[in-house]
Amino acid sequence: MEILDYAFMQRALLAAVLVGVIAPAVGIYLVQRRQSLMGDGIGHVAMTGVGLGFLLSASPVWMAMAVSVLGAVIMELIRWYGKTRGDIALAMLFYGGMAGGVMFINLAPGGSNANLNSYLFGSLSTVSSEDVAAICLLAGFVVLVTVGLRRQLFAVSQDEEFARVTGLPVRLLNLLTAVTAAVTVTVAMRVVGLLLVSALMVVPVAAAQQLTRSFAATFAVAVAIGVSVALGGTVTSYYQDVPPGATIVLLTIGVFIALTLLATPLARRRARARAAAEASAEGSTLECAVPTSR
Repeated sequence: MEILDYAFMQRALLAAVLVGVIAPAVGIYLVQRRQSLMGDGIGHVAMTGVGLGFLLSASPVWMAMAVSVLGAVIMELIRWYGKTRGDIALAMLFYGGMAGGVMFINLAPGGSNANLNSYLFGSLSTVSSEDVAAICLLAGFVVLVTVGLRRQLFAVSQDEEFARVTGLPVRLLNLLTAVTAAVTVTVAMRVVGLLLVSALMVVPVAAAQQLTRSFAATFAVAVAIGVSVALGGTVTSYYQDVPPGATIVLLTIGVFIALTLLATPLARRRARARAAAEASAEGSTLECAVPTSR
């Protein structure tokens, strides 16, 4: 294939596959916890890390990871102790992250807002060998956490109180989930972009839930959707010269709509079959009932 003749596309496709795997793998826990927009918030905070990377002549990827992990920890602390003013504190954190990124990158030597575009919306041609090495390392950590601790993370995501009663370290697991989400945002920013990564974390999970009922099936289908749309969007971006992040997100939303339309008649058919089975069971019970004596 022509697309594989170019080294930058080989790097971009590898990064797309890794992002397609880990984004839904983390997103499924965020959806269960009703924190679907957490990835979006972390993306805003990570912008400060990107700006600091340019200002300090350091790797924007690693700097963004450090800042986004710190931001994710602060978000969890606000969630625990913020109470009524927690939403205001989170808003200040998100907007401060965006403003910090713009400010730092403009203070950097030769920096301008144009340098942020590839991090905000993704860029195929700018994925370097160093980026791929960092993405592979960070993706390995995310897979290790989301798969290795899936039972514990699922229990905490479903019911924190029950998980606490069973002896699970709820706060530690919540912090680990937040940190893993931050790492995922850092991994995905070169392919999807900081402003769009949340969609790839949440929408494949929502699409998978249209067809599946168990956690394991939802996890597998969501990852399959994530990999498919990430690869499809990357290839489409190369041939059609369109932004990769926007293409991936639009494909993901298209898959969600298609599966929703497919799942609706299936759900109705299952409901009718269930109602018929219940009616049949009730009729059998009445026929087998022993008549009362006169």
